[in-house]
Amino acid sequence: MADRGVDLSALPKEVRDQVAELDLELSEGDITQKGYEKKRAKLLVPYVPHLPNVDLSLPDVQLSPGHSADPSPSPEAPGPSTSSASRHHRTHRSGGARDDRYRSDIHTEAVQAALAKHKEEKMALPMPTKRRSAFVQSPIDNCTPPDTSSASEDDGSLRRKAALSAVLAQSLQSPDYWINRSVQSSSTSSSASSTLSHGEPKAQPLPQPQPAASLLADILAITRVENSVPPDVTSSTPQERGSRVDLPPAVRGMSRGQSRSSMIETADGVPVNSRVSTKIQQLLNTLKRPKRPPLSEFFLDDSEEIVEVPQPDPNTPKPEGRQIIPVKGEPLGVVSNWPPALQAALARWGSTQAKSPALTALDITGKPLYTLTYGKLWSRSLKLAYTLLNKLGTKTEPVIQPGDRVALVYPNSDPAMFWVAFYGCLLAEVIPVPIEVPLSRQDAGSQQIGFLLGSCGVSLALTSEVCLKGLPKTPNGEIIQFKGWPRMKWVVTDTKYLTKPSKDWQPHIPTANTDTAYIEYKASKEGTVMGVAVSKISMLTHCQALTQACNYCEGETLVNVLDCKKDMGMWHGVLTSVMNRIHTITVPYAVMKACPMSWVQRVHIHKARVALVKCRDLHWAMMAHKDQRDSSLSSIRMLIVADGANPWSVSSCDAFLNVFQSHGLKPEVICPCATSPEALTVAIRRPGARGAPLPARAILSMGGLSHGVIRVNTEDKNSALTVQDVGHIMPGALMCIVKPDGPPQLCKTDEIGEIVISSRAGGTMYYGLPGVTKNTFEVIPVNQAGAPIGEIPFSRTGLLGFVGPGSLVFVVGKIEGLLMVSGRRHNADDLVATALAVEPVKTVYRGRIAVFSVTVFFDERIVIVAEQRPDASEEDSFQWMSRVLQAIDSIHQVGLYCLALVPANTLPKTPLGGIHICETKQNFLEGNLHPCNILLCPHTCVTNMPKPRQKQTVDVGPASMLVGNLVAGKRVAQATGRELGVVEDQDLIRKLCMWPTMMHQFLSEALQWRAQTDPDHVLYVLLNSKGVAVCTSTCAQLHKRAEKITATLMERGGLNTGDNVVLLYPPGIDLIAAFYGCLYAGVIPVTVRPPHPQNLAATLPTVRMIIDVSKAACILTTQPLMRILRSREAAASVNIKTWPTIIDTDDLPRKRPPNIYKPPTAEMLAYLDFSVSTTGMLTGVKMSHAAISTLCRSIKLQCELYSSRQIAICLDPYCGLGFVLWCLSSVYSGHQSILIPPLELESSLPLWLSTLSQYKIRDTFCSYSVMELCTKGLGTQTEMLKARGLNLSCVRSCVVIAEERPRLILTQSFSKLFKDLGLSARAVSTAFGSRVNLAICLQGTAGPDPSTVYVDMKSLRHDRVRLVERGAPQSLPLMESGTILPGVRVIIVNPETRGPLGDSHLGEIWVTSPHSASGYYTIYGEESLQADHFNTKLSFGEPHTLWARTGYLGFIKRTELLDASGDRHDALFVVGSLDETLELRGLRYHPIDIETSVSRAHRCIAESAVFTWTNLLVVVAELSGSEQEALDLVPLVTNVVLEEHHLIVGVVVIVDPGVIPINSRGEKQRMHLRDSFLADQLDPIYVAYNM
Repeated sequence: MADRGVDLSALPKEVRDQVAELDLELSEGDITQKGYEKKRAKLLVPYVPHLPNVDLSLPDVQLSPGHSADPSPSPEAPGPSTSSASRHHRTHRSGGARDDRYRSDIHTEAVQAALAKHKEEKMALPMPTKRRSAFVQSPIDNCTPPDTSSASEDDGSLRRKAALSAVLAQSLQSPDYWINRSVQSSSTSSSASSTLSHGEPKAQPLPQPQPAASLLADILAITRVENSVPPDVTSSTPQERGSRVDLPPAVRGMSRGQSRSSMIETADGVPVNSRVSTKIQQLLNTLKRPKRPPLSEFFLDDSEEIVEVPQPDPNTPKPEGRQIIPVKGEPLGVVSNWPPALQAALARWGSTQAKSPALTALDITGKPLYTLTYGKLWSRSLKLAYTLLNKLGTKTEPVIQPGDRVALVYPNSDPAMFWVAFYGCLLAEVIPVPIEVPLSRQDAGSQQIGFLLGSCGVSLALTSEVCLKGLPKTPNGEIIQFKGWPRMKWVVTDTKYLTKPSKDWQPHIPTANTDTAYIEYKASKEGTVMGVAVSKISMLTHCQALTQACNYCEGETLVNVLDCKKDMGMWHGVLTSVMNRIHTITVPYAVMKACPMSWVQRVHIHKARVALVKCRDLHWAMMAHKDQRDSSLSSIRMLIVADGANPWSVSSCDAFLNVFQSHGLKPEVICPCATSPEALTVAIRRPGARGAPLPARAILSMGGLSHGVIRVNTEDKNSALTVQDVGHIMPGALMCIVKPDGPPQLCKTDEIGEIVISSRAGGTMYYGLPGVTKNTFEVIPVNQAGAPIGEIPFSRTGLLGFVGPGSLVFVVGKIEGLLMVSGRRHNADDLVATALAVEPVKTVYRGRIAVFSVTVFFDERIVIVAEQRPDASEEDSFQWMSRVLQAIDSIHQVGLYCLALVPANTLPKTPLGGIHICETKQNFLEGNLHPCNILLCPHTCVTNMPKPRQKQTVDVGPASMLVGNLVAGKRVAQATGRELGVVEDQDLIRKLCMWPTMMHQFLSEALQWRAQTDPDHVLYVLLNSKGVAVCTSTCAQLHKRAEKITATLMERGGLNTGDNVVLLYPPGIDLIAAFYGCLYAGVIPVTVRPPHPQNLAATLPTVRMIIDVSKAACILTTQPLMRILRSREAAASVNIKTWPTIIDTDDLPRKRPPNIYKPPTAEMLAYLDFSVSTTGMLTGVKMSHAAISTLCRSIKLQCELYSSRQIAICLDPYCGLGFVLWCLSSVYSGHQSILIPPLELESSLPLWLSTLSQYKIRDTFCSYSVMELCTKGLGTQTEMLKARGLNLSCVRSCVVIAEERPRLILTQSFSKLFKDLGLSARAVSTAFGSRVNLAICLQGTAGPDPSTVYVDMKSLRHDRVRLVERGAPQSLPLMESGTILPGVRVIIVNPETRGPLGDSHLGEIWVTSPHSASGYYTIYGEESLQADHFNTKLSFGEPHTLWARTGYLGFIKRTELLDASGDRHDALFVVGSLDETLELRGLRYHPIDIETSVSRAHRCIAESAVFTWTNLLVVVAELSGSEQEALDLVPLVTNVVLEEHHLIVGVVVIVDPGVIPINSRGEKQRMHLRDSFLADQLDPIYVAYNM
């Protein structure tokens, strides 16, 4: 903006105030962007330092050519040095971080054009939300590891401080500010990004402001969602939602079929205008764009076929040329004085030209350090060969013999030691394996180097004394064992440790043969490192071919900037140079960092004839050449560009020529070449004649290239690739182009393929890996018909290219950089180049970008990872990422799957400082990348999703039996529990103590009867956390205590019969007494969980809500709770003045009521059961006296309960079956219940299990939360518990009480963990109940063991049940929910048509039983809902039975097991709640299945929950690790859901542990979570919006 050089803090106060006021006006929308710019510029004009060409009122800054933005050093090497000598030219070199290996002006312009095109489309991408702490980093010095790859480019601490304050300032600005900022292409003009300017100091490119008009347009384009509801793209009408737990709105019932997908306001009345929903709206807007590959017709996902197979596009370019004819190189000439072996050449020069220089090495400043003559090289190599063969080990047991492999570990900066070691090994006839110096135990790729050493059988390493000192050591001084390496013996080869050979010893120098001479390492695309073996004859022939191709002469001087341990640096600078007695000057990597011009100076000083460089060296020399006015390159006859095969080398060569032509560089001496580890040199351009025309360039269409076809680019110059030739193939070689995948079929002339070479001068095999060797080194090309074209084997080079006019070779990429996406080929280098052409100056650290592909959902997906500059702002980074997406989309017509930015210097490095791609990919897939910014775009690039299912409308009638749901011959899916039975004989009843069971329909009567007949029988024992019985109650005590409460209610309550009374008690015997007191008084008890004293704000509103909804006339509670209800803290959450009468029952007078109420009929209401469902609905159901006595009878029969039995209960006693077991069952059946409040387990974990052991309990009931506590907390302590004498062999049944699908993984873990304590594997089972019927299934003592089945998840999504084998892909294990209780009958029904289903269908579970609830208790008395849920009929089949709808989906399977009556057992499997299911893409998903996958995705995901909002799937994951791991989860979560469920995640929210709300039954409250998310109340660590 206008304050570009203005320090706002230095302005006078009134000006600062005016600027702040303007900012406020803009943010509130009271002023347009343009007016804002104008007024602000006017205000600041007097204080702006005058910059040339900056017009303050205009947002677009024009940079004059003299101020062009300037590309800077590449990853692989040096930035400028920090020494004072070079400090003065820093100003114009630290412009930014462009990696100029990939530099191309044409390409930069193309990218700008592509971005400009996108700019017109105006799509605002929602910027991810980060918690402040996640991006206010600790001081940058602490969070940026030292850069080992290149010199630091900052000007010391000043810049760091500035950067830090920028980060802080950025973080303090509200993220809201960015929401509606469209992603603009704020690139500088193409002059700004041109390669180089001549001489003027360069200004930093200034950050661009938003063009005013477009910003406004963007804001309008996405119609601010402040006061409107996001459109519900699920197309169902918005319905009222019922209320949620802990939030006190009105309570409404709602019908099962209603959509829950849209909301007018969140439950606590927050309108949906929060940040989150605005962003989701933006996300939906971006998703409305058509995806790039037009979706062709899909097929339905019937069974196996999952993915959409792309139909061939008729417009795809196809190759049309004739079949290629193999290309022959010129014949390899025979020269009379060529040596018979390379060692012979060294022997010859060592004796005849001993004084002749062989090698000059430079020190770190670029000055010559020493020169090794041919005489010295020969004598030292001899000494080493002699020492290796004769002085290691003993005569009888030498450590090393000819033919053994030896590792050479020498740093780049010590070439002389390496030369001596290499030639010493050749003379000793041992095989050298040069490798990089390992820096630490955990080096990137260290394990793979270990694999190489292992496959080559290396056990001895040669190194120098200096290098050995630098290797990491153990505390006792030994060299550490590197990760994955075999055990190594280290030998130092410095001259002082070598022995002079005896007079009679001569090395054996045979004529070159096919034995291996040396092994060169090569890393494959997957990261494995293999050794390419080069035979003695290949090595010699290759030197001869290079000598002929490059026309080397004896005694020439060569400057080598490349690594002399492998590749071109070795072939030219170590081998061919010795053959021709050339003087090699090596310029190590470290020297280039300090002084990028050093190689040009060496050429100038030594009048070198040949220089061996890479594009980066050309680039750096060009950047630094201003300091060297006098360097002349006129002596060079050949400038070999080693990576000239890279398509992006052409611009480096041109730019270098541009600058250095005036220094004597001739255009025809630039010689790009193509090489490969397998075939060695493939092709090299020979120096042209003076003044001859330069070779033509190929301008190819990127679209054509992606289809593997050569098409000259005519129409769209934005997507063109300019390629230079790499000359002709090597003398004596034969070359073909074959298809890169499948059989090696010859390509057509206009087709891109892999170059294969047949030559004596190539590698011979991957050492020790015969299988892989065959596919690479013994390829016989075949013609169109599939017939081999000859006998000669070819080697694959890994290079993709074609043969141009005049047999010139063009290379367009490498196989290892090939990304195959949807059948089209893209080249990683091309994508890097495009990303770098999107001005990365503010964002990318030193141009360090990695591109690779990962396989997700049956196709490769492209991932780009870049290092972010420490001072990059959040907005700059997000802006850059969004624009890279657009540029790649436009130019390459391919969608990016993921774009991640990691902190500077954190990507794994190769030994020379480049990015280790395989290790980076591995880190990405394992969640160890730790990005600081991430953007996923699955919506645009995953185009092979199966077609959404179209639901068929079904007209139901009796004919459906034959046609629709029930195919003739299939069983109707129904099952029945055993008969409840009636006993007639009164005497028998008395004898069996079953009096209340048969005669009393009322539990109040049962308690009175027990108090009379067996007053001292202990019914209840309550334990505290120490396992001590703090309270017991006999039948008589309970009866008396209930009477006291009744008397008090009658006196103080002023109640009428049938009034509702809320019982607010902690779990215990008081609650039970109060319940029976209410029954005695004829009032209706409503049990409510007391509020949590530490969390009143969240828990008290729910209590208030139940009291209001139930219209309670009175509250019974304890003194401490009464104080809480009336406290000041409570007043903050609810209105405490309007509580009904509160009676504390702690100290009641001994009074008896005048009479005990007896209801006139058993159908009268006994109590209300209120519960909050997982979808956040508060529902109260009415339980009649008849229902509860039938339910107790049913449980008694199922579990064989009678007075002499003891059971242990560790459950919450407020609703459902938990309440029935805690309060009712003992009074009915007479057994003793040991009560363990679940809260006590928090202070004493083993309490429940030690109680079972101590009291020898046979039957126990618990909740999932209790089981989970024990599993997580005690799982590791079983040995200790066993030592304490804990024994669970007494437990016959341990039943988990729940209203959900059985948690199989948890129950199995529990059984396995405590098996050692004697717990039987058969003991653990589950129960199932719902709102309409509190207990449908309960594993009793008589029924068969619960069975487990494996169902196919794909079928389940279609509401079909297909059983599969255990371990089948996409299989889901389900456990039976317990045996159906006596008197209960269930049937599986289609929830839409209400017709019965066959047993291969998933449907809603309907139940009929005498103990079903009699209806909802609602304020409005919505009859329709009552009728629908409690008294509903099948549409056909059994028209008269009344059913209750449970709201759960499940199926019934007839098993091979027999039940008590000897019939085959029908098992009921509960799959999930109908209200919770997610309808996505026409299929039905259960949240728990997606959550299970998500929780498996990364070790740091503690818990997860999913829900949908406007058709987007939102995943919330709790992070148990450090916050820097938060962003690792985003791609992993997206991948796993896509792979396993074929769904694209719309939003990933990373939160702290404990954020996902869980109710007392241990069930997730997903809707509550959803409301908190939309109301922006989660305080997430990170929110990622997947594009």
